[in-house]
Amino acid sequence: MAMGIDRPRLALLNASHNDEHTRRNFRRELDATLVEYDVTANERPAEFDFDGIVITGSRSSVYWDRDWIQPLIDYTAAVDDRNIPILGVCYGHQVLAAALGGHVESMDEYELGYREVTQTQSDTLFEDIPETFTVFTSHSDRVTELPPETIKLAENDYGIHAFRRGHAWGVQFHPEYDRKTARSITTNKDLPTAQIDAVLDEITTENYTAACKVKQLFENFTAYVRTVQSGCRSETNTETEAYYQ
Repeated sequence: MAMGIDRPRLALLNASHNDEHTRRNFRRELDATLVEYDVTANERPAEFDFDGIVITGSRSSVYWDRDWIQPLIDYTAAVDDRNIPILGVCYGHQVLAAALGGHVESMDEYELGYREVTQTQSDTLFEDIPETFTVFTSHSDRVTELPPETIKLAENDYGIHAFRRGHAWGVQFHPEYDRKTARSITTNKDLPTAQIDAVLDEITTENYTAACKVKQLFENFTAYVRTVQSGCRSETNTETEAYYQ
């Protein structure tokens, strides 16, 4: 891993097809030095010398036949094999599940808009986040089978919203979204007008303020990366082993 403990060096694996909001949102929320790779153009780090990786959302599905998707899944598995911390968001959550041996399927519907999600087990990633919290969601695929030795951390009526295995976490929701992103993503969905309008009506200051509480997970993730980065492995390993007892 990279040296130094003040500012982690993270690879941002951008699967958003150059969405204008993705870069801005993650650079705002992550207190780290980010090196960005357009994985849809088959860009990936040549070495495993980052302190952690973050995989973004995407309009693609992990089960599509595209020349960049399986290499991304394989790279993610290789990163996990090296015990490098991983955070997968929405599509990244699904990529991580696939890489670790889980299963992703179409929902045949959209979960779109502000929703409540409930923690099923306490975890470092959700420290200082309410047990039931508000998030913005935008997905039509979901993880239907978790990888082996994985712990489900959060869920709602639509399914699994967070999991962990060792140094790797996936979250189905979008903690990085601001209101501008939420409006843009919603407006561009190919969904009935009434459904779009209902979601747009929910993008209020009140709901956004509630959803901002879950942004704490970015700070929690980078703090965890710093712990691993600084060589405090005994505490980290003890915590990880406790989940599997």
